[in-house]
Amino acid sequence: MTARRGELDRGAGTTAPAGYLVRGEDASLVGQQGHDLVRLLAGDHDLSMVVEEFGGPGGDDVDIGLVVDALTTPPFLADRRIVVVRDAGKMAAADAKRIVACLDEPLPGVFLVVLSGGGTVPVALVRAIERAGGIVDTAVGSGRARTEWFRDRLQHGPVRVDARAAARLGEHLGEDMSRLRGLLDMLAAAYGDGAAIDLERLEPFLGEAGTVAPWDLTDAVDAGDTAGAMEALKRMSDRHPLAVLSLLHRHYQSMLRLDGSGVNTAEDAAAYLGMRSVFPARKVLEQGKRLGPQRVGRAVTLLAEADLDLRGLSGLPDTVVLEVLVGRLSRLAVPRHPPGRPASSRPSATRPSGARRRS
Repeated sequence: MTARRGELDRGAGTTAPAGYLVRGEDASLVGQQGHDLVRLLAGDHDLSMVVEEFGGPGGDDVDIGLVVDALTTPPFLADRRIVVVRDAGKMAAADAKRIVACLDEPLPGVFLVVLSGGGTVPVALVRAIERAGGIVDTAVGSGRARTEWFRDRLQHGPVRVDARAAARLGEHLGEDMSRLRGLLDMLAAAYGDGAAIDLERLEPFLGEAGTVAPWDLTDAVDAGDTAGAMEALKRMSDRHPLAVLSLLHRHYQSMLRLDGSGVNTAEDAAAYLGMRSVFPARKVLEQGKRLGPQRVGRAVTLLAEADLDLRGLSGLPDTVVLEVLVGRLSRLAVPRHPPGRPASSRPSATRPSGARRRS
């Protein structure tokens, strides 16, 4: 099912389903499609004004009573309300029936977006949404279906990828098509929306097989191993600078998302971040706790400054910008004074009086 903006604005008098179910095996693709659908339903409205979300990591915190209240209360301060329910695969059949009753007599301007998550979505809810034509299937498929899925994403992506670059991109991604969206967004950030992407422009964002794994850089930075981080950065010199920056940004953005979310286990972190593997989610969760909100926030600020510098603000070479950034991020991971020694017991500063320390 493919929805267009004009078909979704029931406030303008056109017809659209009151409920949508986004389903699929890849949590990342479900999350991406769910975000796009909500954005489409919201139109020009601020998401914070029209979206209500229910269900956190693990899907055990959904209060169906609150969901029903949201579905049966007319929109306030805007002409629509979008009710998002996550991890519907863990919803009880009795709770699903209460939601189905709301879909049978929907309020004008109220939309329900259900994200499948793990488990099985109750049949009654699936059938109710199917009747209205609101099923969104994120499955990539295989063979011809997979090829058509890939071509459709490229056709509607933010950049124009030529045939040779598309073939190389498909080969590079292999089975992990959930990474396509991120790569296309990076290309758009580097070259601009609508830019023509050939093989020469694409290759720096892919890197050569076997050069260095992305986690070699983030692991060294997390450990405060500046020398190791610099070596990993050097081995990534074949990649576009913005691709390296994006890698680091995703790492710290994940920590920022988990901060204050109430997530305490690696399994919940993986579900919350849409990661297919628990292992990287555990590393992000643990490192975020070690750094704390203040240092994670500082890291995000450093990344934003580096982004501007890479776009020409400072005039420094790209390699220097990245080396300074990686050095500063590595220093954030090191305690300001050795464990067990209070800050007041540090040796006296040896730099000349009046000298200023650079951060």
